[in-house]
Amino acid sequence: MLNPLSLTPRQIVEELDKYIIGQQDAKRNVAIALRNRIRRMKVTSDIQKDIVPNNILLIGSTGVGKTEIARRLAKIAHAPFTKVEASKFTEVGYVGRDVESMVRDLVEQSVQLVRDSKQEEVKVKAAEAVEEILLDILIPPVKGTGFGGSTSYSGEGSVPASDEELNERTRDRFREKLRLGELEDRKIEIQVKAAAPMGIGMVGNGMMDDASMAGLQDMISGMMPKKTKKRKLPIGEARKVLMEEEMSKLIDFDEVKEEAIRLAENNGIIFIDEIDKIASKSGKGGGGPDVSREGVQRDLLPIVEGSSVTTKYGVVHTDHVLFIAAGAFHASKPSDLIPELQGRFPIRVELQALTKEDFTRILKEPKNALIKQYQALFEVEEVYLDFTEDAIEEIANLAFVINQEVENIGARRLHTVMSHLLNDFLFEVPDLIGPNSKICITQEMVQERLSTLVKNRDLSQYIL
Repeated sequence: MLNPLSLTPRQIVEELDKYIIGQQDAKRNVAIALRNRIRRMKVTSDIQKDIVPNNILLIGSTGVGKTEIARRLAKIAHAPFTKVEASKFTEVGYVGRDVESMVRDLVEQSVQLVRDSKQEEVKVKAAEAVEEILLDILIPPVKGTGFGGSTSYSGEGSVPASDEELNERTRDRFREKLRLGELEDRKIEIQVKAAAPMGIGMVGNGMMDDASMAGLQDMISGMMPKKTKKRKLPIGEARKVLMEEEMSKLIDFDEVKEEAIRLAENNGIIFIDEIDKIASKSGKGGGGPDVSREGVQRDLLPIVEGSSVTTKYGVVHTDHVLFIAAGAFHASKPSDLIPELQGRFPIRVELQALTKEDFTRILKEPKNALIKQYQALFEVEEVYLDFTEDAIEEIANLAFVINQEVENIGARRLHTVMSHLLNDFLFEVPDLIGPNSKICITQEMVQERLSTLVKNRDLSQYIL
């Protein structure tokens, strides 16, 4: 696995190339933005805190790879990532989702990342503790010393053995069985923490935000005594439950919160989709819905500029969070955003519309290519799916034509075309198409099954 702190812009683009076809301009710009964050972390002078990220505005129609670029970038960087839709936010004073909620979502993701990392560190120690708990349930330890009248046979003669020795030998035998997985279905009774009570209702003016409410609930639940209950589970399931509890005991959650806040502040990526939906339409003036759109923009501005947001884990500063915004901008232009918000997205990249050649490459080249996904699904049933080169080109061509004639939804069109092509086979496996069968998709088969969708516009509407 590549170390995210040592990735060069060229290496970042190479990693993105494994999943995203084309859009080299966008890849280069996000790679530079990610590398600049790594560079900033290594700056030793006081100027470090003044180096702000260059936020990016991606412009392009749906299905060209805007979201995928941002999501893959976050995975490459092992960074907390959250995607929000600008159109879901409402202006201050209206009922709806407030813009600060995206920062809280980011921190939740960050906490989960740090918690997963810490759990990996203590996994071995927790597994040893769980093994002892399971053995205590299966073979309760014997208290006291002396001989219990039992006899163990070793070598040529019989040697009296204490109950403790016999108990230890029995535990060793059962430990071996546990490690070999021979007792996974055996049911045992364990003590587990009772589920937390439902959210506490509040009487008041209803203006308390999510962070305050969550913090208050955490405080109240922390003051209440911890309850446990008995559950009868197979050892396989009991092990999972006990592992969670043992790992929680070994992890300092205060340390997790501090590290998560640092990670969100310095490495967090917030992807704001549909930002064009909150831009005022060109040439419009006066009141109406445009006032609310501008209000959302003004609410977004301080978060993107850099402000302090209260979350249930603590105060988070957004000065160094990387914001990537995206929109199709069909009915509006980036210049229709308020000037202050425009200035906070200095890097603008226009993504190219996908060509037939791009569609062909998308079908077979990425690590998660659609053809590879369907082949994996069929292989589960021991049925082997194959495509001729002509068939792949025909699928790409038909998807491209349907996009032009009905509505351009980019690479997403390939999903619905492939589904329409292969659904009959998926239905017949394994009843009519048994194991060790092979299905070969040819150009003629593609034309036969899909050409009517292009010829008949009324039918084409069903493949949206």
